[in-house]
Amino acid sequence: MANKQSEAGKNAASQYIDPMLNPAGLLRSLARQVPACCAVCHAWPAQVLCDDCVSRYAAPVPRCATCALPLTGSSTAALTCPDCLRNPPPLDACLAAVDYAWPWTDCITQFKFGGQPGWAAPLAQLLHSMPGVDEALTQADCVLPMPLSRQRLAERGYNQALLLARQLAPQRTQAALLLRIRHTAAQSSLHRAERLLNLQHAFAIEPQRAASLRGQRVVLIDDVMTTGTTLHAAAHVLRQAGAAHITALVLARTG
Repeated sequence: MANKQSEAGKNAASQYIDPMLNPAGLLRSLARQVPACCAVCHAWPAQVLCDDCVSRYAAPVPRCATCALPLTGSSTAALTCPDCLRNPPPLDACLAAVDYAWPWTDCITQFKFGGQPGWAAPLAQLLHSMPGVDEALTQADCVLPMPLSRQRLAERGYNQALLLARQLAPQRTQAALLLRIRHTAAQSSLHRAERLLNLQHAFAIEPQRAASLRGQRVVLIDDVMTTGTTLHAAAHVLRQAGAAHITALVLARTG
């Protein structure tokens, strides 16, 4: 009995002492209790992205249904832009939360390159607030983050698209179904023709699970869409595996 009481005492004590011996754990615990300020307007106390800033800088705008570029002028009455009508992309739908402009450029840069994975939750919530996003996620059979090459993953420490996907749809996210099998140069430094060549044979489906995609509704998750070349390259291999419907969800769309 004495031994059991002693063990119980040690366990109870460890629940109190361990956080004191682990400064990082203590700081995380305190951070959850201390109100935050908005990263955009610096209002305090507030969420990391306050409601006023989301309303002001992330108001939904008419976008092309298949490339997410903003529709302007008389084209706002249409659902698809002229370019997509002439050359239909391999995506059935594409939804973007915001334009790639301030303040979202700063937030995404911190998330993607600044070693701040904590941005996944507020940025996923930003996506959730956009019309059509929750419907696309609910209808999806699987949610696939755009994969990184091993080299890029080692440089960054995490895949920002995977973190977003797990925030958006944790039960449907499959991290190892769509693979990046070849490291490529950063797309941002290349022209369109070079981007297409750069991504040849860059993606593949995990061979033993390829059959599971047949007839499925798939959602692709990425942070920024520029020309769409990367998402289109991934969509092509998904089509080859038999995916029936592919929607892309991105945080930001460049103009």
